[in-house]
Amino acid sequence: MSQRFARAASAYRPIGDWVMHVPQTMRALVRADEVWLALLSAVVGVFGGIGVVVINDITAIMHERLFALPAGQGLSESLFVAPLRAFSVPVLGGAVLGVSMWALARLRPHNLIDPIEANAMYGGRVSLLDSLIVAGQTAWSNGVGASVGMEAGYAQLGAGIASWLGRSFRVRRSDLRVLVGCGTAAAIGGAFNAPLCGAFYGIELIIGIYSIATLPFVVIAALAGTLTVQILAGGTPPLQVTLPALVPNGAYVTVLVEGMVCGLLGIAVMRGVTMVEAAFRRSGIPVWARPALGGVVVGLLGCFTPAAMSSGHSALHADINVSYPFLVVLSFMLFKAIASAFSIGAGFRGGLFFASLFLGALFGKVFAGVVAVLPFITPMPSGFYAVVGMSGLAVAIVGGPMTMTFLALESTQNFGVTMAVLAASIVSAITVRRLFGYSFATWRFHLRGEQIRSAVDVGWIHSLTVGRMMRRPAATVQRGMTLSAFRQEIPLGASQRVVVTDEAGAYAGIAYPAEAFAVTGEGRSVGDILHHQEHFLLPGMTVKEAIAALETAEADALVVVDGPDSRQVLGLLTEQYALRRYNEELDRRRREMAGE
Repeated sequence: MSQRFARAASAYRPIGDWVMHVPQTMRALVRADEVWLALLSAVVGVFGGIGVVVINDITAIMHERLFALPAGQGLSESLFVAPLRAFSVPVLGGAVLGVSMWALARLRPHNLIDPIEANAMYGGRVSLLDSLIVAGQTAWSNGVGASVGMEAGYAQLGAGIASWLGRSFRVRRSDLRVLVGCGTAAAIGGAFNAPLCGAFYGIELIIGIYSIATLPFVVIAALAGTLTVQILAGGTPPLQVTLPALVPNGAYVTVLVEGMVCGLLGIAVMRGVTMVEAAFRRSGIPVWARPALGGVVVGLLGCFTPAAMSSGHSALHADINVSYPFLVVLSFMLFKAIASAFSIGAGFRGGLFFASLFLGALFGKVFAGVVAVLPFITPMPSGFYAVVGMSGLAVAIVGGPMTMTFLALESTQNFGVTMAVLAASIVSAITVRRLFGYSFATWRFHLRGEQIRSAVDVGWIHSLTVGRMMRRPAATVQRGMTLSAFRQEIPLGASQRVVVTDEAGAYAGIAYPAEAFAVTGEGRSVGDILHHQEHFLLPGMTVKEAIAALETAEADALVVVDGPDSRQVLGLLTEQYALRRYNEELDRRRREMAGE
């Protein structure tokens, strides 16, 4: 793990180091005064908003040209798309994407780091070039009709710009992580015309923890991003949906049930994406050909209904207040779920945020149809269940119950349903946490072998290695030395432990002087009192791995060797020092999060 971390970190040299050198005076102001950091957050927000407008314009132009749509009409809200276009565009677009990704992998053979992973592992260091690549791939995938959300491109571009600016100003590690959260908050806030949703997206999903010290900067960026999108593109209009002014108490039981079912459905969707990915891997189909095959599935479903294509954002706004027959809505939901699973599983670039909102709204209408035939259920408009389902399923897949609650509030501008949405979101989050344990992003990290459950900073653990903490041993002797000679060379009290090597200089064990003075008899050697012969540390181990090894060996110190074969002694690490350094770093992170 630590070697992989080192390779990944070295691959992400900050572009800002050679593109932009901010004068020292300005760097000092940003590092010393929170007012200047707030101004930098606002600048990040403006750039994040501009990124949203650019990506939206690119995808809108692609939809209009490739699918012959009228200007201003979204793909997923269209009533009809020519079957030839609906089928061929995703297939050909997937082929182009697959070949380009194959070529890119040969030129840049490393994983593209997303904002959550960057904040969790690399202290907020996101490659701007990689972010531009992800944004371009996301815009292309959505533009050719793949059922993927554009939030991946929005957030990645906002985070990349924020990290680039932060590195150019050489801000502290904790401030750089906050700026990355600011960039994503601005992008999501601008995309949905919902600054509070954007702010909590940055806090819950990208920074990973609430803090009074970080909240103002994220809110400033979210407001700046939202205002930028409003000025340049007008912003996203609110959802036009019929909602009750007040939710009766009797409806909350139904709301809680819907939230729980949303959690189960979210798990099914995430598992479905994984199954499709695994099926493609086992099939032996070349990586570059998989998006085209995913495009075949999307194209076939698009021939039945364009609602299965693209992110579904325009269809959400157009259809959330429309009453469809039960089987029609159920079919739409199944088509959209299958299209999303095959789009992501086949390799199209994008996320499930937008898709989960549309899927959740469709599920809410399905749920409303079921509830309508049950006795003793308080009747509610189908739009109410659609809004609750929209938020509940998005929480299950993406995470962030407060993010989705504020999204529902700002999208509907109805305070009456906020408590119901929050209740369903909490139940959905608990259901997923108890039964699955991951959001979609952290689940994909898990499949890659990364132990990341959130964006909380754990990268410092990987940088705090045994090689950095070890010290040179106070004394070293050879295994063949007699105990009498050992007692003469190492007086009692001179050292608590002595490292022992063999005749070739390889590690042989640890000897304790107190035991050497207690052993009697002629002809005894140091080799007779060795301990921990097969227990040692490697310089690349993290502090947590070192502490675990010390506990397993039941030792208060272990020798550090260069490798398990050569076993040349490099140093010594005590359990006391490892625990002290670990606790110091924990306290430092706690003080950073508290703003101390």
